[in-house]
Amino acid sequence: MEISDIRRRFRAALDQAKKASAERRARADAASVAYAAFLRDIATPVFRMFSNVAKAEGQPFTIFTPADGVRLVSERHADDFVELFLDASQDPPQAMARVNRRRGGDVITAERPVRPGAPINGLTDEDVLGLLLGEIGSLTER
Repeated sequence: MEISDIRRRFRAALDQAKKASAERRARADAASVAYAAFLRDIATPVFRMFSNVAKAEGQPFTIFTPADGVRLVSERHADDFVELFLDASQDPPQAMARVNRRRGGDVITAERPVRPGAPINGLTDEDVLGLLLGEIGSLTER
């Protein structure tokens, strides 16, 4: 093996890594834009409607909208909530749900995609509602 061959292959690998990194950053930037639109146009309105229905049914929840997510929090137990966030550590980035529940002295946290494998711009109000309906039982049981 020649040093010139190693140098050539090293440079090629370095160039490929730089290209892959730039492509990953571009996907993350596009996902951030899509996620902001998803929060504004789909997730937050569904969370608000869900909260209103829950309150009318005797299950009070409050909505919080931090800069990069939306959170539905039980008014009875502040440790019980479901929230959405963007997981940019994945490639491609995913809209994720974090569910937090207190059971006795333990806090149980679980994370999962809103809809596994779906691009952020492909998520719908049905996806968000399905997520919330799937978690409401565990958030209201005592």
